[in-house]
Amino acid sequence: MGSLTKSHLCFLVTFLFAIHVLHYISPLEANNHGGFSARLIRKNLPSRRSIFQPNIYNSGESPVNAYLGQYLMEVSIGTPPVTIQGIADTGSDLVWTQCVPCDNCYKQQKPLFNPQKSSTYSNIACTSQLCHKLDTGVCSPQKQCNYSYGYEDSSLTKGVLAQETLTLEQNRKVSGFIFGCGHNDKGGFNDHEMGIIGLGRGEVSLISQIGYNFGGKLFSMCLVPFGTDPSISSEIRFGSGSEVIGHGVDSTPLVFKEGDKTTYSVTLNGISVGHKFLPFSSSSQNVAKGNMFLDSGTPPTILPQDLYDRLVAEVRNQVKMEPIKDDPQLGNQLCYKTKTNLRGPMLTAHFFDHVNLQLSPIQTFIPPKDGVFCLAFTNTSSAVGVYGNFAQSNFWIGYDLEHQFISFKATDCTKH
Repeated sequence: MGSLTKSHLCFLVTFLFAIHVLHYISPLEANNHGGFSARLIRKNLPSRRSIFQPNIYNSGESPVNAYLGQYLMEVSIGTPPVTIQGIADTGSDLVWTQCVPCDNCYKQQKPLFNPQKSSTYSNIACTSQLCHKLDTGVCSPQKQCNYSYGYEDSSLTKGVLAQETLTLEQNRKVSGFIFGCGHNDKGGFNDHEMGIIGLGRGEVSLISQIGYNFGGKLFSMCLVPFGTDPSISSEIRFGSGSEVIGHGVDSTPLVFKEGDKTTYSVTLNGISVGHKFLPFSSSSQNVAKGNMFLDSGTPPTILPQDLYDRLVAEVRNQVKMEPIKDDPQLGNQLCYKTKTNLRGPMLTAHFFDHVNLQLSPIQTFIPPKDGVFCLAFTNTSSAVGVYGNFAQSNFWIGYDLEHQFISFKATDCTKH
């Protein structure tokens, strides 16, 4: 999803999917390397928000699910443990959930977390060094560490930074876990999303806080494509044993940019439509490092306007069908009237260091309604793009903060 306010998602973000899907992660046995993983089981649910909105010990399994194009991860906090399901978001750091009292919060189906019912809850004092681990931590009149944390789709959570006991699979507990107890939350959340599980690089993210307890700061995920049979699950792995290795693995280095402690930034050289290569920039031969970041909390891939326009034009040129022009719901999106997904063209995302990811129509065209398939990309005025979770599907993607690279392995994620 990405922290900080983002205004660059076009109306594609607001309408494109009348059908939203819930992924619930059920426990799996611990893997052979001592880590843990989780399955994502999808259920059809009524839509309330567009799927195109942007924004311990060794490794193990953890509940994760996707709803409206978002993948929800399940953890427990407090004593006794209370289960929460939050968006698994590699574009942000803070782990937070809605808490009692909630003066101005969105509706959720399950009860809000009540700090007074937990024997291990404690507010972080504004004089504590822990308060400064989050840039937005400020001192309240009660000397508590208040926070205000915004996202690129204009969602916002405000509350108290606190510590709790975090319980993961197989009853593995992490004491003193820093999280946000949200008392004033707004945005495009639906009633199944109880908060956000930040998986970014920052100090307060889930992976940064638990990584060394599970064998290292690394994790990987394999997401099934949108529209997959709900009985088939996705998977996420943490810590030792989550490495993406073996034949067919390609890796690209992470790019660390000044002032950005959160995102997994990489360098995209360009995109091919069939055999036609489109460089990232049409005005410069030099490719800016870190011009894309991977965001599991944003469904579509978001490209700078120039590259997006050239991509749309080339796809239109290669698809031998007439695009839809007279549907006000679709607006200017590139969409085709067809009962089944397109047979082509194949797209290839070319990342630095000879990482070439082939994307089939199941990863690049999404049905907003029956009989219509639209290109699952949108545009931004920013010079930095976002590699969304539609394009990430059917790849094992490994995030290795220890060695500072991202790995990709083409995989049928419906067959673990």
